[in-house]
Amino acid sequence: MEPKPWYSNGLRFQCTQCGNCCRNHGGYSFVNLTEVELRQIPEYLGLTREQFLARYCVKVPGSLWTLRMDQPACPFLAPDHRCAIYPVRPKQCATWPFWEENLVRETWEGPVKDCCPGVGQGELRSADEVERIARETEEWYGES
Repeated sequence: MEPKPWYSNGLRFQCTQCGNCCRNHGGYSFVNLTEVELRQIPEYLGLTREQFLARYCVKVPGSLWTLRMDQPACPFLAPDHRCAIYPVRPKQCATWPFWEENLVRETWEGPVKDCCPGVGQGELRSADEVERIARETEEWYGES
């Protein structure tokens, strides 16, 4: 029998709309984009795919396209700390902070909590829901 995860009683999270997750944080300073997102976002912005890639993206050899994060924050973080492409934001953004890599206790209670004031606040998400979100996010990017 597999031991229960440290978060077996669930995790609390409530987005505070502070925009911290959209700012550069070392290893968290990348946003992967799938082919679906590479269609939806340029269309939403009224750009061609080529225009969008040239203005907002970089391709890391052997990986997905990512948003250009060479500034202090995501290029779509508006002055009011909201996402300028919210209706078509990448899955990675929509599922923060419930990513597999964040479900390590030291990561959740360290860099994730340090970055995000919503960790430990609000609605209690069950371990099953947290794992489902993390798994779906991994599968979303794994199928690209």
